[in-house]
Amino acid sequence: MSFPLLTATAAVPAIGAIVTAAVPAARRTAAKWIALAFSLATLVLAAIALARFEPGGDRYQLTESHAWIPDFGVTYELGVDGIGVSLMALTALLIPFVIAAGWHDADPVETKSSRWRPTQGFFALILMVEAMVILSFEATDVFLFYILFEAMLIPVYFLIGGFGDRAHAGGDEAGATQRSYAAVKFLLYNLAGGLIMLAAVIGLFVQAGTFSLTEIAAARADGTLDMSTGMERWLFLGFFVAFAIKAPLWPVHTWLPNAMGEATAPVAVLITAVVDKVGTFAMLRFCLQLFPEASKWATPVVLVLALISIVYGALLAVGQRDIKRLIAYASISHFGFIIMGIFAMTSQGQSGATLYMINHGISTAALLLVAGFLISRRGSRLISDYGGVQKVAPVLAGTFLIGGLATLSLPGLAPFVSEFLVLVGTFSRYPVIGIIATIGIVLAALYVLVLYQRTMTGPVNESVRHMPDLKLRELAVVTPLIALLLFLGVYPKPLTDIVNPAVEHTMSDVQKSDPKPEVEAAP
Repeated sequence: MSFPLLTATAAVPAIGAIVTAAVPAARRTAAKWIALAFSLATLVLAAIALARFEPGGDRYQLTESHAWIPDFGVTYELGVDGIGVSLMALTALLIPFVIAAGWHDADPVETKSSRWRPTQGFFALILMVEAMVILSFEATDVFLFYILFEAMLIPVYFLIGGFGDRAHAGGDEAGATQRSYAAVKFLLYNLAGGLIMLAAVIGLFVQAGTFSLTEIAAARADGTLDMSTGMERWLFLGFFVAFAIKAPLWPVHTWLPNAMGEATAPVAVLITAVVDKVGTFAMLRFCLQLFPEASKWATPVVLVLALISIVYGALLAVGQRDIKRLIAYASISHFGFIIMGIFAMTSQGQSGATLYMINHGISTAALLLVAGFLISRRGSRLISDYGGVQKVAPVLAGTFLIGGLATLSLPGLAPFVSEFLVLVGTFSRYPVIGIIATIGIVLAALYVLVLYQRTMTGPVNESVRHMPDLKLRELAVVTPLIALLLFLGVYPKPLTDIVNPAVEHTMSDVQKSDPKPEVEAAP
């Protein structure tokens, strides 16, 4: 039997979470290093999986299948396509940076609402989220995916509510209240979506007699599984609503600004750059593959919702006074682009959407982590409390600017390629939607440049006059992310080579082909 590489990639961070949590309370530094070591080991395994993946090979590779609950038709079934292996690698890449950036975020503090912060628990929870997210990108059993989809909410809930941002304008007690509110709202929204999905999962099993994604897809393709139109649409809606909440898509997005605003910057990266990608990934893997006709039926409504997310998120980002909430609303706008690319039903749109998931993860991580370093120095998330930072901390300001320029998809940086492909793919089939979506690009330039102007330029605010520049650990976190943004902005081919074959399979599932260009006949 070959080495179970996919299982190992998820098992290593899970074991790391247990080992980290078991470290004695007095050995906080040791717990941090153990967590970092396990995250790096996971990155090595993910890199091996990526290297062993053959873009021109079978749709699902590195597969594993074992009986789990045979009486209920549940199997432990894993496999990755080009999209899954890329997002698995992204997750494994970002977690070491999340851990290094949050090195002191769970150190003990003396406050009125909390006299201790269990450092070991903080890093153990991060590793547990990593394990569940990686396994969700690998799962090809619908029931297994559902278990992971729901289970990952618990550690994120505790990371928001128990280890939230200390920089709160209302003081420590007000901050604790807001953190609790944000954590509960996050949990309730996502649990509600999960319950709706559970009904759809049960309905799918009743129709198909199995939870295996590959078996259901094969039965749909050869005609042995023939769902009625009404049943397929109801099942699609059950899955899609849960994924739209996780993504998040307007109007079920409101939990994200609260969660990102009250979480520490590394945990905010974990939420928006890692956990939320499960929602958009699942739209490609499950909605389009299992319910192709219903996906095409829902496309006009989904595109309108995505368009609203793009413009609405960007408009609210322009008016924000809180740095992290601004980035949260910008992410809502970006997720609108991703979902628009998925449901444009073109190869350019879906390739762009997949690249957008990866590039958004890297660019948001860079911007949020630098913003976290900035906030930790001043102790405030309010934009008005800054000014002139580039004169006292030029490296911090420079990295903040690059992260911001990547967020607005400046040509030469990685997000530009993905956003361009999404717009081209959408315009070729839905030109009006594509044209209106470009408003999001203009607004992105506005909120990013205004944020930089108000925080980094102008007279030096007295409160930041003695602000230190980035330290070695912080530079070690930010520099590789910026290097990736530059490399993938100039040379995205390594990613497109892996992603494009998977996109071709998805296009085949929905029986769509790219629209042919309209060429006027010569006179």
